[in-house]
Amino acid sequence: MQYEKSVLLKNNKECCIRNAVGDDAQEVLDIFLLTHEQTDFLASYRDEATFDTAFERQFLADRERADRDVYLCAVVDGHIVGTAGVGSMGSNKIRHRAELGVAVDKDFCGIGIGRALIAACIDCAKKAGYSQLELEVVSENSHAIALYKSMGFVEFGRNPRGFCSRYQGWQELISMRLELD
Repeated sequence: MQYEKSVLLKNNKECCIRNAVGDDAQEVLDIFLLTHEQTDFLASYRDEATFDTAFERQFLADRERADRDVYLCAVVDGHIVGTAGVGSMGSNKIRHRAELGVAVDKDFCGIGIGRALIAACIDCAKKAGYSQLELEVVSENSHAIALYKSMGFVEFGRNPRGFCSRYQGWQELISMRLELD
């Protein structure tokens, strides 16, 4: 699935939201490692990454050719500063459901990049024919929760032992969904 759109950020800089492609592999891997170092709210830590640039290049090439999955990047001043993706949760009775994931460099938070990435993912999910977009968010991540709610996501459950943090122990995960039809 192909996607590209430019948005004006709160700091008056332009941000291009587009497909991350094979040639972006090193920069996408770098932003993955950076964002996973910056926060305890993502599903893994930097040192748990088991893939390299070659794996990332193949992953991005596969997503670029996919009909229903997409992996996007946010580019500011020629550099990738965030990523987001939509992926199928399965087939048969759950083929209508997709999962959303998003990560933005902390130095670029609060200026509209997360909102732009999520809006792009919602658009892509609709075009792919999904009728429900889902995500999980750590309950202490109040900024992300407020953003998701402002975009129409609603809570549908909680898992008090969803993550086991190295630093905080158990972290509660909130399951949220957005109906697309």
